[in-house]
Amino acid sequence: MTEVRDFHPREENQRLAYRQVDGEGPMVVWLGGFHSDMTGTKAQVLAEQALATGGAYLRFDYFGHGESSGDFKDGTISRWRADALAVIDALTDGPLVLVGSSMGGWLACLAAIARPERVKALVLVAPAPDFTEKLMGPELSDEARAAIERDGFWVRPSEYDDDGYAITRELLEDGARWSILPGPVPIDVPVRVLQGGQDDAVPWTHALELANGLTSQDVVFSLIKDGDHRLSRPQDLERLTAAVAEARVLATPVDDDPIARRLARAARA
Repeated sequence: MTEVRDFHPREENQRLAYRQVDGEGPMVVWLGGFHSDMTGTKAQVLAEQALATGGAYLRFDYFGHGESSGDFKDGTISRWRADALAVIDALTDGPLVLVGSSMGGWLACLAAIARPERVKALVLVAPAPDFTEKLMGPELSDEARAAIERDGFWVRPSEYDDDGYAITRELLEDGARWSILPGPVPIDVPVRVLQGGQDDAVPWTHALELANGLTSQDVVFSLIKDGDHRLSRPQDLERLTAAVAEARVLATPVDDDPIARRLARAARA
């Protein structure tokens, strides 16, 4: 079993880079964070898990991210949501487990709302729904606000990028269109949330608000008290792979999986 690398064509001669493992069972789809890409530690660990277990797995880069085409500055939540749905519709079949990190947690929720017949479970890592309006906007300095008003964007410094990255007026205004908090958030599948207590980008209370807003009754919120935003330490990655393994079982139709059939019979006994 190998991981195939390719590009999915989009409008305006753009293309999205993706990597896919053609395995068995519900496909796990990785949705990365803001200004991140599919080669990060968590995405790579899930690829290794899929290759080791024979599971189906897909990871990709949004427009303006990683190996995909486009200028990051031109990206919006609407565009990245459309990218996620395009990849899901074109490259996957059957039940899905969406794994979203930070902004990807928001996009995973939006995709689950848009494709309820396909998405059967979610794993959310430091999910940041509504971050443009509720987390990023309030923290902008007067200088940043003035630059956005004057130029349409402000370059935010980043410890991961020497050149920083642009926060645009369009990103902030568009993000408000996709607000899902305080809820109710119409997602009724099993959801597992992993959140660091020392996260300086997404407060744990913000992630908990999402967990409480979901209409699903099968929601488990795990607070990793000493965890940061990235949750990429060995112990964090173990929690992630365990959560994804559980989600794959929960997303597997009982009629298709002998283990799931046995568990179902035991639950009815």
